[in-house]
Amino acid sequence: MARSPRLAQGLDRNAAHFTASVFFDWRLLPYDIAGSMAHITMLAEQNIVTQEAKEQILAGLEQVRQEWEQGTLTPRVEWEDVHMNVEGRLGEIIGPISGVLHTARSRNDQVAVDMHLYMLDVAERLKSLLYAYIKALTDRAEQDFGVIIPGYTHMQAAQPILLSHHWLAYKSMAIRDFERLQQWQQRTNLSPLGAGALSGTPYPTDPARTASLLGLSSVYDNSVDAVSDRDFLLEFLAWAAITMVHLSRLAEELVLWSSVEFGYVRISDAYSTGSSIMPQKRNPDVAELTRGKAGRVIGRLQGLLTTMKGLPLAYDSDMQEDKEAVFDVVDTMDGVLTVVPGMLNTLEVNRERIARRIGQDYTAATDLADILVQNGMTFREAHHLVGMLVTELEKHGKGFGDADPDWLHTVAPKIQPEWLRMLTPERLVAKRLQPMGTAPERVTEQIQATRRWLAEHQPV
Repeated sequence: MARSPRLAQGLDRNAAHFTASVFFDWRLLPYDIAGSMAHITMLAEQNIVTQEAKEQILAGLEQVRQEWEQGTLTPRVEWEDVHMNVEGRLGEIIGPISGVLHTARSRNDQVAVDMHLYMLDVAERLKSLLYAYIKALTDRAEQDFGVIIPGYTHMQAAQPILLSHHWLAYKSMAIRDFERLQQWQQRTNLSPLGAGALSGTPYPTDPARTASLLGLSSVYDNSVDAVSDRDFLLEFLAWAAITMVHLSRLAEELVLWSSVEFGYVRISDAYSTGSSIMPQKRNPDVAELTRGKAGRVIGRLQGLLTTMKGLPLAYDSDMQEDKEAVFDVVDTMDGVLTVVPGMLNTLEVNRERIARRIGQDYTAATDLADILVQNGMTFREAHHLVGMLVTELEKHGKGFGDADPDWLHTVAPKIQPEWLRMLTPERLVAKRLQPMGTAPERVTEQIQATRRWLAEHQPV
């Protein structure tokens, strides 16, 4: 906090470091400059400050921004935060006239508008990265079209599906993640500037004008809410947590599928690491870290929820904790969404291994039961009979295709040998023709629909 004439003693050195935020809020500087430029422009238009003061302050702020961009401006802890660093450096450049800038403004509405501007930029960047991820999943669906894998429930082989269908399930999740981020942008695209410390200001300011200058669509309707609102950040963290859960589930499957036990895929060397002691190892570190970072993001959401839950209105210093949480999640999402599309694009699918695997399981069991139903048996009877047949086949290490007709007649006389020959993965997949099914026709429609979506949402 800024030192006040109300405080006779200077802040303890350790306390100064403890309360300072400039170590992590430095990234907000260009947004702080933008907010200050809009604010001083509005003040001059409203005849609250002189045109001369406005011009001097705008020139000084532009110099501060250039120094920041060139890397010649360094944060100073005695100025506590990015806002006071800007004001302090502005004072060094243009002198006491810099003090005019803070007229009709508090650091409470100042930091709030900075975070709104920063987060809206973040959303645009993350949408572009999500777009690349969605495209990578769609490309995989096209590249792997025709490959049939066991679909799983309870991590047990359940029914055959197209691998493309599986990739597109993650595509559908990612599009919802994209749309949630878009919707969040609409709720975040408003300005708190003009709320002052909490009650507004007696000056004849024009908050709508500063919002317009900043490219924000509207103004908060309540000054107390404007400076104490952090639900736009909580909602962002919730969005990130959901998105990371989706990415983590994909990463978990890549870890499993790239193991020797599965062998479905091979993750490129560019996204794998070796072992420090075991020369045979190829570790899926990128996938594992993607999975691991989901916990980090979920933890940040939980942490900020806990910080905010007991705070009275309006502003409290506890709310300074929002920035490290949000910045960490922004950086985490940047990193994950930058690397995952490349991992998908370079993935190798072991078609032969998958084909052998799909021929050794009992994922056709439900379809066999359906054939019995079509021949007059109730589904529960069919379910019991097929389950018994699978048990007997397992005892002899056989699959449906290995069943000898004479043996089958002895074990399950109501099941015809020709029915078993109909249970090929290709036939079973092709029968799933209903909407959202895994039949090639339906999957082709999904790919085409996603290509249209990608065309409509191409990043500018």
